[in-house]
Amino acid sequence: MAFEPPPRLVRALGETAPAGDDWLAQLPTVAERAVGRRELTVERVQVPGGRSSLVVLVRRPDGTPAVLKLAPSRARPESERAALAHWAGLGAVQLLEADADDGALLLERLHPDVSVRSLPEAKALLEAAGTLRRLWVEPPAGHVFETVAERTGRQAAAMRASAGTEPETAPLVESALAARTELLAEPPAHLLLHGTFRQSKVLAGERMPWLAVGPDPVVGESAFDLARLVRDRVEDLIASPSGPSITRRRIKRLAESLEVDQERLRGWTLFRAVESGVRALRVGRPKDGELLLEFADWL
Repeated sequence: MAFEPPPRLVRALGETAPAGDDWLAQLPTVAERAVGRRELTVERVQVPGGRSSLVVLVRRPDGTPAVLKLAPSRARPESERAALAHWAGLGAVQLLEADADDGALLLERLHPDVSVRSLPEAKALLEAAGTLRRLWVEPPAGHVFETVAERTGRQAAAMRASAGTEPETAPLVESALAARTELLAEPPAHLLLHGTFRQSKVLAGERMPWLAVGPDPVVGESAFDLARLVRDRVEDLIASPSGPSITRRRIKRLAESLEVDQERLRGWTLFRAVESGVRALRVGRPKDGELLLEFADWL
């Protein structure tokens, strides 16, 4: 079959691809080879799919439903593989293939169209937070995962560069960078984190009601991971006249339910919202950027 990448994937990778990158052009061939070597039967490409990988619904030779995931090397698929192997299905989708040298991931089939975002907001936050708690474990010995300090260091450098060309963002950028400096002043925690956790990353399953997918794993403190969940459904928060107070209550509720320091959660929420907002402006998504920066201004 033709492995046509969904428009959302094409658009997202187009925003971040380095000059001369031909991964999308090579994708149909790469997908054919990955399917062939595993003797999979293809059902369909998942649409709209993700923003960093092609997700293909397949069946294994014995008829078991599965998912084949293909991502460019800059999306760190080997890091995702290592994290999923370490979690071993506890709180996260199960890795079905112990090793592969083509960068593809063969995963347990969940219900791709049913995430916790389909639940009422309060219930969605509860289920998402419970799933996230299961993922916070000690990383494997000798791990090579990026640390929170390393990842946010790269992001901070890009934020400073953007602030120089977009002066209106400078005050928020400075606040976010100051928060990061203060947060990293204490000795670092060493938990394995999902890295990009939000409600849409928690899908319904058969083995467990809800399981996390699509990690970009990082090692650090739990408040960093939880921070992205605080701003879920940001468009609804912005549209609400009580958005700032809802956000403050959400921070308090999540911090208390997961035993995370409330001020550290607020600080990482500020940093991550500003980083995402500045990046959205940089790649030509002004609406997203403005929403995120307005949200960050409440913090």
